[in-house]
Amino acid sequence: MKYNRSVYQSLAMIGQFGINILVPVLACSFFGGFLDEKLGTSCFFIILFFVGAVAGFWNIYRFSRRIFERDSSQEAYLHGGRRSRRSEGAAREEKKDEGSHHKNEQDIV
Repeated sequence: MKYNRSVYQSLAMIGQFGINILVPVLACSFFGGFLDEKLGTSCFFIILFFVGAVAGFWNIYRFSRRIFERDSSQEAYLHGGRRSRRSEGAAREEKKDEGSHHKNEQDIV
């Protein structure tokens, strides 16, 4: 049975999304609960929970942006990109010009 690599890459990406959200939320919540217990307060857990949530979503934003940039650069590489299309077009024009130039020389001689 042939395995599709993109399926495993997608599953790994989904796992990374979950880890990038859960780790900051759980770490900040644990630290907030620890501070609340030591200091006898009840506000640090809530505050640090939201700080962890914001940090987790910020991680997801950066991660997805990096993936999008990588995919678009790979797509440009696979499809030749703009620069290579322009250079190919310029090369064709040069060949066309050289061919017409040689024809004119033959006509003159």
